[in-house]
Order: sequence, then structure tokens, then C-alpha cells
Amino acid sequence: MFSDLFTRRAFATRFATLFSGLGLAAAAPSAEAAAENAKDDTGGVKKLGWDGKPAGTGFITPLITYNGVIYIAGQGAHSHDTGETFPKDIDNHTKHVMEYVKHYVELGGGTMDSILQLTVFLAKIEDYDGMNNVFKTYFPNGGPARTTVAVANLPGDSLVEINCTAAIVKS
Repeated sequence: MFSDLFTRRAFATRFATLFSGLGLAAAAPSAEAAAENAKDDTGGVKKLGWDGKPAGTGFITPLITYNGVIYIAGQGAHSHDTGETFPKDIDNHTKHVMEYVKHYVELGGGTMDSILQLTVFLAKIEDYDGMNNVFKTYFPNGGPARTTVAVANLPGDSLVEINCTAAIVKS
């Protein structure tokens, strides 16, 4: 008989009844209030394009900031192809990709030192050392957490693609 009074479920039920009976539930923020707070400039979702303007209606958004974090979609060597031709080697492809990543991180309010994590996709694992030689020039103060994997193929005939998560730096 007493065992039914002291089960976790019974305790939780009694506690919830007491909580609502005291009117404390009304003090907790409502879903509407939380949604309203998410719309302000400090915590709202911002979706931006290459030019820093709101992203269009495409199905991939290259830059999203939310709650102090920058999310950058995968960038390949030809992601922002302006018709420029450059040799198809891992050094050139990695430099182009890292410049795109740097552009987006800075556009989102971060720095290269505020990058938290990168995922690197290589078309050939044999390019790992070449990618690292370029990569380390962008992180003289130590690099972020990183995962590197080889994949069968990348869009745009790129040798490398990188996506990124970074922190917004408060000024």
C-alpha cells in the first residue's frame, strides 16, 4: 500500500499537481514568448547569401547564423565560379575553398580563430598531405576540430569541399 505512494510516477504526479496549484506554471515562459525572443537580432535565425543579403528561396542556404553560431554549407573550389580558370590541383582547390570559408565566417561575424569545427571531403585521400599544407596556413594559432574523409566524387569537379561551424565573435 505504501509502495504506491512512493513510486517515481506517483511523486511526479503529486509534484506536478502542487506546481500547477501554486500558479508556478504561469511563471514559466510560454512557447509564444520563446518564439518572440528567437526573432530578435541576438538569437534569431539569419539566412544569408554570398553578398551578405538575405538568402533567396534556394534549397541550400550557404550561411546561417543562429544564437551566436555560424553554420556554413559545404564549399567547393568552384562554388562561386566567376569563370576564372585555375589549375586542378589540391593546392589551388584548397586555397579557393578556404577563401570561401573565410569570406563566410567573416560575413557571419566570426574570425578564422573562432571556427569550431570543419568537415573536409577529399575526392582522393592521396591529397590529404597537400590539403594539410595549405590548411595550416589559415590557422597559425592552431586549428579547429576537424574530420577529413575521402569520397567518391564532389560537385563541380572539385578536389575538396569543406563545411564549417564557427562562433560569432562579440565586439
